[in-house]
Amino acid sequence: MSVNIKPLSNEQLKTKAPTLFTQEAHQDVSAKYHFIPTIEVIEEIKSHNWYPVNVSEAGVRDIEKEGYQQHCVRFRHFEDLLNPKENAIELLLFNSHDRTKAFSISAGIYRFVCANGLVISDNVFESYKIKHLGDRDNDISNAIAKITAVKPKLMKRIEKLESIKLNEAEKESFAKNTIPLRFEEHLEVDYKDLLLPNREEDFKDDLYTTLNIIQENLIRGNIKGVNKQTNRRFTSKKISSISKDASLNKNLWDMAEKIATIKEPTYLMAA
Repeated sequence: MSVNIKPLSNEQLKTKAPTLFTQEAHQDVSAKYHFIPTIEVIEEIKSHNWYPVNVSEAGVRDIEKEGYQQHCVRFRHFEDLLNPKENAIELLLFNSHDRTKAFSISAGIYRFVCANGLVISDNVFESYKIKHLGDRDNDISNAIAKITAVKPKLMKRIEKLESIKLNEAEKESFAKNTIPLRFEEHLEVDYKDLLLPNREEDFKDDLYTTLNIIQENLIRGNIKGVNKQTNRRFTSKKISSISKDASLNKNLWDMAEKIATIKEPTYLMAA
């Protein structure tokens, strides 16, 4: 397990994602749009003891959109930076300055053994929209307070998923049902490739590990397949879209939750 996770300074954030520091909305945005610089929200989140540890911003095809594109910042709580565990609950901040992505805060999980970044389903933890700053009951404070409060419950949920064992047929069914989340119907891949562990620590049969193996293979790509329309072979690429990454993650989490309730009908009550 890595213990050398350090918060990113504002200088590092600016180097990795200059969009965070944009001071105005894109010219095509309506005058009614309430612009908030992302860096101001980052500073607000830091004041609640959550610190940025990772950031990504989308590429742009239209050069005029450079500096306004979608971006995502992942935060970790002070306690988890001080004393890292195998899994850490994260706070995810999404935004764009051209209205392609709403300003919102979600919950996620970081798994140290594989540097996996899961995004928790909205059915488990609802995303919170950010509309303003500075008010007594502003969205940021509410969202952070709720994520902080739910951290122990989410960790319990992970422990429960780790306790649920899957046989080979169940793991195969899980993998088969995730294929449409990433690949169109005419793209054929071998579901068994989604179940291949990338490290020795992942040779386990529990639901949580299986979820992470499938997620990593779908997100990072390098899955070989055949285009049934052209009969050409292809190799999947890493998902670079922030929206696709988050959507796939949430759908995978939903599927894992469904499997948990099938395996253990009392799962939701216990979690």
